Amino acid sequence: MNSSNNNYDDKTISKAREKVESYLRHNYENINSVEFNDDMSDPMGGLMIRGTVNGKAEFSASVDPKEFKVNSMGEKEGFPKVKEECKEEVCDY
Repeated sequence: MNSSNNNYDDKTISKAREKVESYLRHNYENINSVEFNDDMSDPMGGLMIRGTVNGKAEFSASVDPKEFKVNSMGEKEGFPKVKEECKEEVCDY
């Protein structure tokens, strides 16, 4: 399996996870819980944070490992809706 876990230290991964959780809570409705998994593989060689919200809906977030900015978000079926005020422009996180 091609994994980029070894390219980033624990501090970088931890900070990226904090940013992703903040992004989710500020931009999506009804985020009650966020769990992360250990698969951070990204075919493009970047930092990909994956997990589940509310115990059921999976996501993957591409994160800039230098600026800790969420570049893109992939959402699976059942993912909460984007907050109305965050649809046109991403809300601060």
